[in-house]
Amino acid sequence: MQINITGRHMDLTDALRDHAQSQLEKLDAEFPRLQTAHVILDIEKHRHFAELVIHAPNHVVVDAKEETDDLYASLDRAVEKAQKQLRKIRDKMVDHKAQESLGELEAEVEARQSASD
Repeated sequence: MQINITGRHMDLTDALRDHAQSQLEKLDAEFPRLQTAHVILDIEKHRHFAELVIHAPNHVVVDAKEETDDLYASLDRAVEKAQKQLRKIRDKMVDHKAQESLGELEAEVEARQSASD
């Protein structure tokens, strides 16, 4: 996964960059097909913003934003939000493929009824 980290209205420290990198590596371990991730960190007075934009195959784009008083906490919460969204999308795809069609279920019910007669 390609990771871009941007700092707005601030100097991006190595510690902050390493923290963002490690959080996204954990996310990449759970969802290995992710293509790109863009982390945008912003400070306005006492408000700290973290925005995470993730691109995945099949035109999946996940956007998570968080605001707290601590930049590290904002980043952690944004990653948690993105992780939750990615899990939901993955579960929908997996569940969608695993469902039986209505026609198959009706045929199964008819077969049982004719067998019991």
